[in-house]
Amino acid sequence: MSDLKIPRRVSSALLNSISAGVTPRIGLEYMAVGRREEIGTLLDDLANVAEGGSVFRFIVGRYGSGKSFLLQIIRNYAMDRNYAVADADLSPERKLTGGSGHGLNTYRELIRNLSTRVRPDGGALPALLEKWISGIQVHVLKELSDEKSAAGKAGEARDTGEAAGEAASSSAQAEVDLRMEARILREIHQMDTLVHGFDFAKVLTAYWRGWKSGSDELRSAALKWLRGEYTTRSEAHAELGVRSIIGNDTWFDDLRLISAFARTAGCTGFLVLLDEGVNLYKISNSQSRNNNYEKLLNMFNDAMQGKMQGIGIYMGGTPQFVEDPRRGLFSYEALRTRLVGTRYVREGFRDLQSPLLTLDKLSHEELFVLLKKVLEIHCAHHQSQTRVTDHDLMEFLQLALSRLGAEELLTPREVLRDFVGILNVLLKEPDISFQGLLTGNLFHVSSAGEESRSGNDGDGEAVEFTL
Repeated sequence: MSDLKIPRRVSSALLNSISAGVTPRIGLEYMAVGRREEIGTLLDDLANVAEGGSVFRFIVGRYGSGKSFLLQIIRNYAMDRNYAVADADLSPERKLTGGSGHGLNTYRELIRNLSTRVRPDGGALPALLEKWISGIQVHVLKELSDEKSAAGKAGEARDTGEAAGEAASSSAQAEVDLRMEARILREIHQMDTLVHGFDFAKVLTAYWRGWKSGSDELRSAALKWLRGEYTTRSEAHAELGVRSIIGNDTWFDDLRLISAFARTAGCTGFLVLLDEGVNLYKISNSQSRNNNYEKLLNMFNDAMQGKMQGIGIYMGGTPQFVEDPRRGLFSYEALRTRLVGTRYVREGFRDLQSPLLTLDKLSHEELFVLLKKVLEIHCAHHQSQTRVTDHDLMEFLQLALSRLGAEELLTPREVLRDFVGILNVLLKEPDISFQGLLTGNLFHVSSAGEESRSGNDGDGEAVEFTL
């Protein structure tokens, strides 16, 4: 049995994700291998974002090469360091812009998945609002306490009657509310210069007033606006007094407001993770595709020119999505000139500060270590003793790498999915060996010298072969 200590909930999620060929959202630290240089680059980005900088990078790799895995790793790293992280997979219904509210759908998905260290599974927007208000309240109470201590006992009331006590308590609460509202207005005033900043400030003020008065309706209306759920301006104006709503064309400007607010609420920075960028490449209409690339260009320019503060944006995609001269990013000249590599960086060298972070293949040694980690997770989850040796792992890797085109086309996803499938069979078939599954030779020599299939009772039935 493996000595690895891992919660069963985590090991189950890891093994299920591997079997289905998808990226797990939890437990990635148990199977992270390689990518040291790439992770180092992304951690440097986080440090820059924490200092108020901004960055935009494309994480490029073939299907199953680990780009989504890398995005999830940086997501977990960021949340551990008190960043707010919003992530979404692009799809035919979620793009950067387009008819039927495709851009707004992306914004709604990002806000739905907004996560922090205390809310790692999404839905962190209400928690951020509560944290922001509580932080202001603590600051105001400390401020009043310091003023009272400085004044000394000279100004203390001598009337200790019940009515006087109630009046003093009411007066103190009124003072707290007055100072809190003044501080809230002061903090959100800095957002007025951004697009929709004035209305955003009014929405935050409405949420505070709902919090103060205990009005669930007012708080719900504010959250509805922040989540982009209003469909008409008249409805938003009637409930919140604002004249704008988050729309299909302006959603990224409003996301910048959410980023600024998250940092005001105490977060170190704000990350936006957009995966499956290939769905932009798949847009069949050239005008619609170019509109999305134009939106992407604007986002890229704002981040790389320093027009935004404390925000990092990462998009995952395939080499085809980037390099195809007819439909990829390189088909849009303004993006091609910004993303194409320098002619002086020759093969064997990497520019890790480039906007394009292309993932190299894992080495054979790294794949071997990855298989060892997955084997430990599998044994720990099923509380079983492994029957797979290091020699078996090397045989499995050699067989996988010996396939035609494997050196260029084989990905960690395919290797792991095949490997876990073998482990699952071995768990239920104790008479079959690892080598037997690899070679297809599921026979052993019986004590009577007769050849029979492992697990067969020797009833003499014929066995079918396929050549």
